Amino acid sequence: MKAMVLAAGLGTRLRPLTNDRPKALVEVAGRTMLDITLSRLRKFGITDVIINAHHLARMLTDYLAANHNFGMNVEVSHEETLLDTGGGLKKAAYFFAGSTEPFLLHNVDVLSDLDFGRILQHQRDQKALATLAVNHRPSARLLLFNDRGQLCGRRITKTGTDEVAHPATHVTALAFSGIHVVSPQIFDLMTESGEFSIVDCYLRLAGEGFKISAFRADEYYWRDLGTEVSIRQAEADISAGRVRL
Repeated sequence: MKAMVLAAGLGTRLRPLTNDRPKALVEVAGRTMLDITLSRLRKFGITDVIINAHHLARMLTDYLAANHNFGMNVEVSHEETLLDTGGGLKKAAYFFAGSTEPFLLHNVDVLSDLDFGRILQHQRDQKALATLAVNHRPSARLLLFNDRGQLCGRRITKTGTDEVAHPATHVTALAFSGIHVVSPQIFDLMTESGEFSIVDCYLRLAGEGFKISAFRADEYYWRDLGTEVSIRQAEADISAGRVRL
């Protein structure tokens, strides 16, 4: 199994911590976000990883070299301009060429002890194009799933507006965790180009009848590391043993 770590963002919410480093190299409890993410992937048995990079990308490549790629086969996809999650994944399609096995897609700035084995098994059982780890928590944007656990829309919390990809009688609104398992078939279905969100792509594909499945991850620890306040809370949780890394 291969994986991609999404790490190209500017980390604007983390300033001034990201004034002199990419967000992937911001430390949480004495370890960089990238170290934590790669270590979790390696423990699961993943050794082939591609990481996208943009802001201060040379620092990231130097860091990987200094740490001998953490004992993994690591490539870096350099983005001259930011491509967002979908565009970044599409640019890295070559890394997954020839493979029929699903791969893991993981935001670098989330901390979780999600069981990768369980979400992978769910993906295989559902025969889904993609499986998204979701949980019940407040979020500015919520994904809507029908009673079969399939993506059918999105809700903008501030306005209460629902964007319907596929009509459903009963929907459950859940927050996306930034961790997903994806079939490489998706590369043949990406009609979008340039900068675009992978969630926008998922919504389009759901509307076309492709199965984008929810994996309920409520029992696992999860925290967005996008702000310094959140990092400090994550450090307290690590110290208290509330997250299993």
